Amino acid sequence: MGKNNVLFFSQNGSITSEFRKQLEVHGIELNEVRSFDEAQRELLSGKYRLLVDRKDTLNDEPLRLLEFIRKHKLPVLVIVSANRSKIDAAVRAIKVGAVDFVGSKDIDQQLAESILENLSSKGEQALPKEAHDVPQEGDVVLIGQSPAMEEVRSAIDLVANSKTAVLITGESGTGKEVVARSIHRLSDRADKPFIAINCAAFPKDVIENELFGHEKGAFTGALVKKAGCFEMANEGTLFFDEIAEMNPDTQAKLLRVLEHHSFRRLGGKEEVHVDVRMVGATNKKIASALKSGEFRQDLYYRFSVIEIFLPPLRERKEDIPLLTKHFFAEFRQQYNKPNQRLSDGVVELLADFDWPGNVRELRNVLERLVVICPDEEIKQEHLPPRLVHHKEPSQHIKIPIGVSRDAAEKMIIEQTLAYVGNNKSRAAKVLGISRKTLHNKLHHYNGHT
Repeated sequence: MGKNNVLFFSQNGSITSEFRKQLEVHGIELNEVRSFDEAQRELLSGKYRLLVDRKDTLNDEPLRLLEFIRKHKLPVLVIVSANRSKIDAAVRAIKVGAVDFVGSKDIDQQLAESILENLSSKGEQALPKEAHDVPQEGDVVLIGQSPAMEEVRSAIDLVANSKTAVLITGESGTGKEVVARSIHRLSDRADKPFIAINCAAFPKDVIENELFGHEKGAFTGALVKKAGCFEMANEGTLFFDEIAEMNPDTQAKLLRVLEHHSFRRLGGKEEVHVDVRMVGATNKKIASALKSGEFRQDLYYRFSVIEIFLPPLRERKEDIPLLTKHFFAEFRQQYNKPNQRLSDGVVELLADFDWPGNVRELRNVLERLVVICPDEEIKQEHLPPRLVHHKEPSQHIKIPIGVSRDAAEKMIIEQTLAYVGNNKSRAAKVLGISRKTLHNKLHHYNGHT
């Protein structure tokens, strides 16, 4: 990554020659792109230290490139600039990770000064924490002591130093990339690159360029030769997240690399040889993906020589307290709230919830709790409603066929009382009778007041 390389994204193409010269005298190389897809490709190339996201109007729309950078943990600073902006939109840009917001009608001195300042030594400190963490594979942690997680750890230990491809399966949010990074960290390739690519994030032509790179002049805009992910991961590990989302034609090309350990860059004629350990992951049901043709059978067979299944969190609930402790400690430190604690009721609800979004959902909820709670003790009132009410009594009453009228009435009364927390006034109102009538019926059926 060039320390002074800047990517300027504007769909209006508003850079002036004077502005460019103003930066060039400080040794800053400026590349301008006008489409979102082109900006994505350039950011993934690893060439840029800073992105300027220039808009005509900044409003409530998502900052897609900033979200893209955060999702891929790219070590790129972001300055958002706009001709017109709502104040709250500018504040939101800073909150979600931009290092500066420059509001000006023209690309002028103010924006140039912001770029220079953020590319200085001060700018080094402004990199998001995730960017500094990307090369540090040693802190990958696979948390859990359940039998299922012990099996996963055993599988990782067995496959780490082999060269064969590995397929990791499991629902979204179970931690498939953590397993992939653990395999890399425990292998003899640990000091070499770990490159991850999300196969669902790119259309066919873009992902092939990302994987294989291109030669100069391969297509319009290919001004220089570019190395793809295979070359960047040489002697290391290449992780294909959501591999079953990859276009079948690209899957066929990937299969060829698996078999021959070589490929051609787009527009190239020479074979490029690489030594890459490949790890794939998918949240799809394999049988269905194979039947529908989404996942090529020949590619599946090459990847599934070693297959590691990550169970959903609801099937290993004994791991929830350990995960809760780990994430809670992480966010207390991150948000400087060392004295915060979880109430017993919150811990019990977290441990009892089924977590359809798995570990990722649990982590997100804990971050939310730390951020929104102003008190030292996090209580049930701070939890999302879905966690608090997930085991409320059903609003439907089931009465078996064949019961007597009295038995049915007794069941209706008892289940209504359970639903309203044994509040007799509320139960009477729900049932459409007076509290005295309810009292009499309870006395009749149960022999108590």
